[in-house]
Amino acid sequence: MIEKVFHGSRRYWLLLLVLGALIATGIFFYLRQTSEGLAVTGMSRSVSWGLYIAQFTFFVGVAASAVTVVLPYYLHDYKAFGKITILGEFLAVSSVIMCLLFIFVDLGQPFRILHVILYPSPTSPMFWDTVVLFIYLVLNLVIGWTVLTAEYRGTPPPSWVKPLIILSIPWAISIHTVTAFLYAGLPGRHLWLSAITAARFLASAFSSGPALLIILCRVARRYTDFDPGEKPERALGLIITYAFSAHIFFILLEVFTAFYSGIPSHRASLERLFWGWGDPASLTPFMWLSMMLAAAALFLLYTPARRRDAGLLIASIAVFASVWIEKGLGFVVGGFNPDPMEYVPAYRPTVPESFITAGVWATGLYILALLFKITAAVRARSSE
Repeated sequence: MIEKVFHGSRRYWLLLLVLGALIATGIFFYLRQTSEGLAVTGMSRSVSWGLYIAQFTFFVGVAASAVTVVLPYYLHDYKAFGKITILGEFLAVSSVIMCLLFIFVDLGQPFRILHVILYPSPTSPMFWDTVVLFIYLVLNLVIGWTVLTAEYRGTPPPSWVKPLIILSIPWAISIHTVTAFLYAGLPGRHLWLSAITAARFLASAFSSGPALLIILCRVARRYTDFDPGEKPERALGLIITYAFSAHIFFILLEVFTAFYSGIPSHRASLERLFWGWGDPASLTPFMWLSMMLAAAALFLLYTPARRRDAGLLIASIAVFASVWIEKGLGFVVGGFNPDPMEYVPAYRPTVPESFITAGVWATGLYILALLFKITAAVRARSSE
């Protein structure tokens, strides 16, 4: 099946060329970062986690969202998801690889990753986060590739893969729960110190992940011979509607608790995010853009527009962008304001930091493009 990646249209090769150029650019700036240190980024002593960890947090959610198609298809025999389940698993594979790469570039010196392996610390949530992510990567890669190989050969999947599929369902929940514990266990960061942080993460994951999967299904339908079908997209749209509603509800709960309590330290981070306190480097415009996109998405999802192709696609794009801004920008950076000394540090990603981030994105999309190319070719062949 691997030979399928060497055959494609001019558009396919152009996509790989563009992604390859972004990867090369990211590597160039990463080599500069390894020689000059994390000083080339916008991070500081006060803001020790920036764009890298924010993207890591976001893509853990995208990876976990594979459960939204795996669970209905394998446990409830929902046949409509039969065509897209492997796509969801391969999306999880590329997302987890991106997560691990974001941790890798955030460490500064690459050999520091060996400390997690050589000196494991069972009391550290970061250790367990690395463990569950790596196992989840292996699970989805083995499951997806085994099922696709069986389909390519025209045989049923081997029986040993079913226990792995069942194991992957709670494991998907665990990867984002453990990631939430990285934040919820830090007492000096009031934006993160919440009992519903894990629930917020899962709600955002089960909305942004399926939204991205709908976008990818539309791309596959238009530019390949594989048509995932409209029924699974409609079902994903319903999942997005409920999950995104929960996501917004949880944000409103945090806002109520922070402002009604009147505790300054609880209000400060949200005030910083949404009003900026006159700082030109604040994320205020992005946060309000996220809220406007959320309002537009909810309007489309709760009206008949969701049942139309264009309306569902626009809503999916709005959901994905809204969650990416709120979770992939605001949540992590906002938690550092103010710091324990009541100082409001500024953070703005630098050019090297942005290109390294773009390089990691391109790496994930490159891997995803190859996996989708193989899947589309096998599915088109089996439907003949």
